[in-house]
Amino acid sequence: MNENEQLLEQVADRARTSARAQGKPLPTPLGTGEIVRAEDILGFPLPPLLARLYTRVGDGGFGPEQGLLPLRRAVEAHRAQLRSGWRWPEGVLPVADLGCAVYACVDCRSATAQVLLFDPNPGEPDLAWSVDTPSLAGWLRGWLDGTAWFCEDSDAGEAYDLEQVPWTEFRSRI
Repeated sequence: MNENEQLLEQVADRARTSARAQGKPLPTPLGTGEIVRAEDILGFPLPPLLARLYTRVGDGGFGPEQGLLPLRRAVEAHRAQLRSGWRWPEGVLPVADLGCAVYACVDCRSATAQVLLFDPNPGEPDLAWSVDTPSLAGWLRGWLDGTAWFCEDSDAGEAYDLEQVPWTEFRSRI
């Protein structure tokens, strides 16, 4: 079993356990046809790990904070951002709503599927984008082991505001 397969199994186990504890079912995984349709609408492919989360674990509802958005909602959020006053970077998909208009997004053009934070609240496009985690796999591992800034018991959250790294590719992708 390779590293991503092992990670998918760990995420699936945690997702099922969390769903049982909350007394609600885990959303049904999507078929590959639904992934293809979403990619056609978006105009870019999903990174393999993100696509496998949706096809092997479930259609959102698990993961950091309130969990991954269902794919349809992620596509709708992407389309809404394209219509908003913000210039939305090419190949970036909102995957988790963190509240207060802040999204965790996956850079679908990045080889590692880096996770970005979009926070429009400062009001400046150059300040709205930062790198959360260099890879989607790392973002998920931080959730699984409780070390990510968004985990309640994590020490990383205390210093989070001080450690935001601006996403330098923003200007070249709009």
